[in-house]
Amino acid sequence: MEIRTGVAILLLVVSAAAGAAEVDVSTLKTFGTMGKQSKILADGSEAKLFAHEGRGCLTHMWFGGSFKGFERTRIRVYVDGERQASIDMDLFLGHGMGFGDDHAPWGIARIGKTGHPSGVYNTYRIPFGGSIRVTAQRAPDAEDASMFWWIVRGTENLPVWLGGVRLPENARLRLYRLENHRAKPLDEFALCDVKGAGSLYQVTMAARALRRSGSWKDLSYMEACVRAYETGATQPLFLSSGLEDYFLGTYYFDKGRFHTPIAGLTHLDKQDNSFSAYRFHEDDPVFFQNGLRLTCRCGETLDGETLHDPPETEYTTYVWLYQW
Repeated sequence: MEIRTGVAILLLVVSAAAGAAEVDVSTLKTFGTMGKQSKILADGSEAKLFAHEGRGCLTHMWFGGSFKGFERTRIRVYVDGERQASIDMDLFLGHGMGFGDDHAPWGIARIGKTGHPSGVYNTYRIPFGGSIRVTAQRAPDAEDASMFWWIVRGTENLPVWLGGVRLPENARLRLYRLENHRAKPLDEFALCDVKGAGSLYQVTMAARALRRSGSWKDLSYMEACVRAYETGATQPLFLSSGLEDYFLGTYYFDKGRFHTPIAGLTHLDKQDNSFSAYRFHEDDPVFFQNGLRLTCRCGETLDGETLHDPPETEYTTYVWLYQW
């Protein structure tokens, strides 16, 4: 046993050293910028916060402000000269928070919120091969004179790792949105449907039942199983046995808010029958080689019987994928 353990440790050390050797640290150069007390969003147009040319990876963004509609400030990231941003997000939803929920402070390594309503940050690894541009646009009903703060930072020639695997140099992080989708009971609907190879990185969901009968069964849309299909597959890979447990909750989130590095509950209103939550697949990667259709269902069946009485429900979802 001692010999085998020693061999295993040696192999681990060699493997780690080989991975480190793949990165020439002499080529790494950190870049970034900040904006302080700026009225750059005043006229309502899309404003450039930062641009950089070269090859590398964004590693950090932080946003501050205190004005009506702050949570709906639109953040866009344009990669390699694209005309339509592959990352286009509402500020709060892009950081796992639905329904404008202002709860703070909370934070994990990748996302968090430390103030009211401000201090929203992420450390998403956003790779690019030629250029990167980050913009912001205020919500239509935000005040013209709103002051805005931001930090953007990254490193040239920094690779992206996921689940212990170094991603290909052509890997790009993309965001797929489904907004205000109304699903009838037992409808199965796609959160994303893409071609090619890649890996699921993160899912945010904000869902609200459209029935308020006062019964706990109004929350039974959470019985839904999350499914992943590769292109052409008729049988899914089940990613959960229910919707709340996909986000690592249980019994319809019976203990309320929580935040872990893997998943968290950012909003719960059992009077409104609504919740929002995030789920990362960084240490629990879901790789695909032949496309990915990720689905949810409005409620669920078991042995041919409907579980409880799921109501019509409205969903907004953000799905983040690395694709190559």
